[in-house]
Amino acid sequence: MVHAFVMVKTGAGESERLLAPIRELETVTEAHIVAGAYDVIAEVDAEEVYNILQTASSKIQGLEGVTDTKTYISMDD
Repeated sequence: MVHAFVMVKTGAGESERLLAPIRELETVTEAHIVAGAYDVIAEVDAEEVYNILQTASSKIQGLEGVTDTKTYISMDD
């Protein structure tokens, strides 16, 4: 199992609208609106790194209002 954190930038005022669709993605275990350089942080669990990247690049970035993502793969258990 691979665990990752996906940082999500959204357009102005889009974070609240996008939180539910991000949380509904199959591999997303948690998602929270945060203050800082990114607007939402999502925790993702999947079988392979490819599935994590697919979630970030196709599913999250594919949502209207998402402007950027950055993915961090967890290196600890």
